[in-house]
Amino acid sequence: MRRTVFNEDHEAFRETLRAFIEAEVVPVYDEWFTQGIVPREFYHKLAELGLFGINVPEEFGGAGLDSHKFEAIQYEETARAGVTFGGSGVHVLLALPYLKMLATDEQKKRFLPKFVSAEEMWAIAMTEPGTGSDLAGMKSTAKLAADGTHYVLNGAKTFITGGVHADRVIVCARTAPPTAEDRRHGISLFAVDTKSPGYSVGRKLDKLGLRTSDTAELAFVDVKVPVEDLLGAENKGFHYLGANLPSERWGIAFGAYAQAKAAVRFAKQYVQDRTVFGKTVASFQNTKFELAACQAEVDAAEAVADRALEALDAGELTAAEAASAKLFTTEVAHRVIDRCLQLHGGYGYMNEYPIARLYADNRVNRIYGGTSEVMKMIIAKNMGL
Repeated sequence: MRRTVFNEDHEAFRETLRAFIEAEVVPVYDEWFTQGIVPREFYHKLAELGLFGINVPEEFGGAGLDSHKFEAIQYEETARAGVTFGGSGVHVLLALPYLKMLATDEQKKRFLPKFVSAEEMWAIAMTEPGTGSDLAGMKSTAKLAADGTHYVLNGAKTFITGGVHADRVIVCARTAPPTAEDRRHGISLFAVDTKSPGYSVGRKLDKLGLRTSDTAELAFVDVKVPVEDLLGAENKGFHYLGANLPSERWGIAFGAYAQAKAAVRFAKQYVQDRTVFGKTVASFQNTKFELAACQAEVDAAEAVADRALEALDAGELTAAEAASAKLFTTEVAHRVIDRCLQLHGGYGYMNEYPIARLYADNRVNRIYGGTSEVMKMIIAKNMGL
């Protein structure tokens, strides 16, 4: 079926991005994988390519577009090459929507030009040790000082993608206690400068997958945050977090579909080259059936991912629709990547093969951004169950 989600401009961008990945990423990716982090200077190359400014207004140095389709192409092309861009996805997909939605004109003038140029890389810190997905249970606090000029931030965060390289972090903290009627009340968002005294980066976490994406623990001990760095209204943070979840979950959904598509490509190449019992693995009926079944699932996942992308760009993607897309594509990717690894045999378990890395990278898709079980709860609630 003909795909209609991308136009000529998008395909021209795809060609440019593919050439960039082949020249700048593939030759050094094994080194990044071993080190467990992408070099900070690489983000300046992404900025020069224009990746950080696509959805930023022109007055702040961006392209002024309002579409996630270029991000979608980035998901497809990095998966196709078996690489990632480290924590830069959080910079664009997660942090930027909050800046566009909540930042004042003064804040945008301060933040966005540096955002576009990669002078300041951004992350977002929500999850805390012991609370997991229960954001309303967070314990970090930000208390307004007596003179009213700053907040004093204390607490800890964990699983913070991009946390090692980040120059600014959107930190969620309590500015008021929860009420008996609403335990989500009292959370506020702050654009915290990581150079602030009392701010520290703890362990760079040793993850199963996404090895090049720096994920860290953060700690705040009496960190002074100027009142000018409060994002949005005080105590309304939980509402803001909920408003951006559909776009976050779309990103995970589309990324998972792209990984499944890449897995079929990797497996097809491998079985056509690999010989056993005097025949190529591709010549066996089981191989053909397995890849055919995987391709059918990828086709369905692509349709769901594309439909969600169009709805997101139109401002119509609901929380339940995003949850449904994430649930479906991540579960498809889980099945497809596992079957494609099986077709590689023992080599599929070796990290030198992209299918092995993809298998590990994919596993978190059914956890972060809300687990598959949480997605089912959202969908069921929308069904009136």
